[in-house]
Amino acid sequence: MANEINALNEQQAREFAEVWLPAWTGNQPEKLADFYTDDAFYLDPSIPEGVQGREAIIGYFKVLLGNNPEWIWTHRGSIPMKDGFVNKWHASIPVGPKTLEIDGVCLVQLRDGLIYRNEVYFDTHLLLSEIKALLAKNNN
Repeated sequence: MANEINALNEQQAREFAEVWLPAWTGNQPEKLADFYTDDAFYLDPSIPEGVQGREAIIGYFKVLLGNNPEWIWTHRGSIPMKDGFVNKWHASIPVGPKTLEIDGVCLVQLRDGLIYRNEVYFDTHLLLSEIKALLAKNNN
């Protein structure tokens, strides 16, 4: 019996990412959630246990995008994987007067053109250090 993996090739992944990643900018959580299935699972370093389902994802995206309305995510490459691709990304994240340049990866698995599983991974040290420094400065 053949094992069908339904991986996206580099071109297919780029085309998907070029439409999906801009939805992370501009604080429009419902627009971003439109890329996800109703039963989708999402996790990132802030919620390592993840959230499941459209309503939970929208609730999380409201907070996340509300705190980061001007960040910009770009696709840097991909690796095919079951039902999708590993997305190599770059993010420009404003934190106070600075803009951090951060690279990471996320697992993107699709069903009928929508994301059913999205796991985001990156080193959070620089981001958390800058947020902590900004908060300390603002509290003085």
